[in-house]
Amino acid sequence: MQGITSRWLLRILPWVQAAGGAYRVNRRLSYTQGSGRLIFSNVGDEVRVVPPTLAELPVLKGYEDREVLTALADRFQQQQVSAGESIVEAGSPIDAVYLIAHGKINKITTGKYGDQTVAGVLADGNHFGDQALADTGGNWDFTAKAVTRCIVLSLPLSAFEELANQSESLRGQVVLYQASAAVDQNPHGEVAIDMAAGHEGEPELPGTFVDYELSPREYELSVAQTVLQVHSRVADLYNQPMNQTEQQLRLTIEALRERQEHELVNNPDFGLLHNADLRQRIHTRSGPPTPDDMDELLSKVWKDPSYFLAHPQAIAAFGRECNQRGIYPTSVDVNGHMVPAWRGIPILPCNKIPLNGHRVSSILLLRTGEQNQGVVGLHQTGIPDEYQPGLSVRFMGINEKAVISYLVSAYYSAAVLVPDALGVLENVELGLGGD
Repeated sequence: MQGITSRWLLRILPWVQAAGGAYRVNRRLSYTQGSGRLIFSNVGDEVRVVPPTLAELPVLKGYEDREVLTALADRFQQQQVSAGESIVEAGSPIDAVYLIAHGKINKITTGKYGDQTVAGVLADGNHFGDQALADTGGNWDFTAKAVTRCIVLSLPLSAFEELANQSESLRGQVVLYQASAAVDQNPHGEVAIDMAAGHEGEPELPGTFVDYELSPREYELSVAQTVLQVHSRVADLYNQPMNQTEQQLRLTIEALRERQEHELVNNPDFGLLHNADLRQRIHTRSGPPTPDDMDELLSKVWKDPSYFLAHPQAIAAFGRECNQRGIYPTSVDVNGHMVPAWRGIPILPCNKIPLNGHRVSSILLLRTGEQNQGVVGLHQTGIPDEYQPGLSVRFMGINEKAVISYLVSAYYSAAVLVPDALGVLENVELGLGGD
């Protein structure tokens, strides 16, 4: 069976018992900053932001007045930006909000000694300047320069203020955002835990308590199933020199486990690609995965990172970039296998990470383990007719045509315990080569 792969994701995930078929993730109360991505539509060359997605802007997080959002979307102005052209200059007044409909932009800042450095990369769906909607004034602290040809939508602050003067609900939304921003928070948006340190004598100590999210997420176990059918004649007569039923069951389970890993990566509900926090997603600076990009990804999951996961062709593309720079990554031992590594973190192949039509993929970096507040796999052991942990094989009977049926079921899911346990490097270009 050529479809059997190493299935590294299933092997490295610590599997946690999900009693009752569900696993609750309790997190500290935090105020969502609205760092989501926007969606755009186009008719010919005319591009427009989809109005409801404007609620992904921090100031408008949770705002549901569709009429106002539509009016706001109509006020955005489209502009084409050529590669190398600056959209805003550091030090100039912030007078507009910018949405990136298409293309890639570098945020360039000036260092202590006057040198320029790329502080971040923005691409399709990202935005900048939105903080000025609730706090007018201030200057840009970076220069936004187009790396590729870009389509940008801009909203002048004067247009937003004009609409706010006409809409009481929009004014209320701004006031609500300003009030939440005034709450004492840590850098992750979590409500701060008050404490005293370094004091002398016997001052009055602050009282505190830990706020939890009021509606914590519960991950329910998913299932992959199939019915294996074996004719009784085969089971009776052809079990030498190998047991036909066992062999067919083995290959069925292999296919089921392959599907399980695919779902753990791609499922829209619990898959890692869809559950990575939007603030944990970064873009490649130039296209191919470079050492700089891998270091940037490490800065997103810097607390005890465990493994990189990448499509085999993405690993090859990273190897080519290293070769061009004269860098030769080391190898590390993982369960008796020597695998390539970057900064001592193993880079494991996973062909379930998709390649799109433009030969673009993603690279994941994860911290694993319940104790590490990382990524865990979920299953339930001790189920009826269990054949492997979390997988059962049930005899369903023999029909009138003497066909024996077995129901093969695998129950699983995955949970990201805290957002910084998972990072994704997106828009990884693979270069030439076949699938």
